[in-house]
Amino acid sequence: MIKMKAVVARAINEFAVEDVTLDPPKAGEVLVKIKATGVCHSDLSIINGTIPVAFPMVLGHEGAGIVEEVGEGVTKFAVGDSVVLSFVPNCGDCFHCLRSEPYLCLAGKPDGKMLDGTTRVHKGEEELNVMQYLGNMAEYAVVPDICLAKIDPEHDMKAAALVGCGVTTGVGAALKTAEVKPGSTVAVFGAGGVGLSIIQGARIAGAAKIIAVDLSDEKLAMALELGATDGVNAGGDAVAEIMAMTNGIGVDYGFEAIGIPAVVEQAEKVTRRGGTMTVVGVGKVTESLHLNALLFPLMAKTFKGSMYGSAEFRVDFPKYLELYRQGKLNLDSMITATYSIEDAPQAFQDLKDGKNARGVITY
Repeated sequence: MIKMKAVVARAINEFAVEDVTLDPPKAGEVLVKIKATGVCHSDLSIINGTIPVAFPMVLGHEGAGIVEEVGEGVTKFAVGDSVVLSFVPNCGDCFHCLRSEPYLCLAGKPDGKMLDGTTRVHKGEEELNVMQYLGNMAEYAVVPDICLAKIDPEHDMKAAALVGCGVTTGVGAALKTAEVKPGSTVAVFGAGGVGLSIIQGARIAGAAKIIAVDLSDEKLAMALELGATDGVNAGGDAVAEIMAMTNGIGVDYGFEAIGIPAVVEQAEKVTRRGGTMTVVGVGKVTESLHLNALLFPLMAKTFKGSMYGSAEFRVDFPKYLELYRQGKLNLDSMITATYSIEDAPQAFQDLKDGKNARGVITY
């Protein structure tokens, strides 16, 4: 049993850093000493109730660390391995994994338990759930081995952590889900961590024009630094501006990276006839998207949802980190603040206030 600190959400808008205990890994599981955890908007969505979960829950689903112990039957990982954690398992045997769709893997239920339906985290006699099989906003995490990818130990763990969620979600949305083509035009609504990653993915794909849209001039400046060719402040008429910038035609690829239906509608409006509109942001379960029944078929647009950037994470995590090593994917500039685990409340406040592209907790 390990004593450790973890960020625990107990009810909507109620969370704190707590002292908890962690059981050893069981069969098919791995104990990871967490080195870095990204402070992602999905964690905040659990805190504020946008994503419904079973409380109490240890937060954290974007992280990297070092293997400290392996459970029975684990053969792909050894003590000392550097790993990135995936919040979606890859069992290799289910309907989706067999069809090269591991980002839709059916192993287990995302109910806060491990794959066997039990938990490894406790506070006294109380059992605590964990976010998406991981709960890695903690000093240690026990995770299924099918949620891990081995990486080069030379990589910066802060950068590696981002690949576990935001970067893969965004870069993959551009490269794999939408399949942005060289010379194309792109509009990205939302320039947070995921939006900036979409922008980088579009740049890597060779897009000729990449328009970033956000309410924050600071985030727009970062978007320009990371590959956007143009920035539009959403406080004005973003749709009119983008249509004017594209000679009234619209862009080949529209992306929404926030999770707000009204913004999805804006992104769809600026996507040209025959273009591809990709929704990446996660909205509330009570909200819906609406399409015009006459115009939708006549406009011949492709409307896509992007789950985890269509990731095959064991392949994509090392690939994106290699792009990082080569200087083609800028992860260092996206890390705009680092925190200790004790400072997690401040990290979430900064996220709410829009101060960071990505904050990272280091241990």
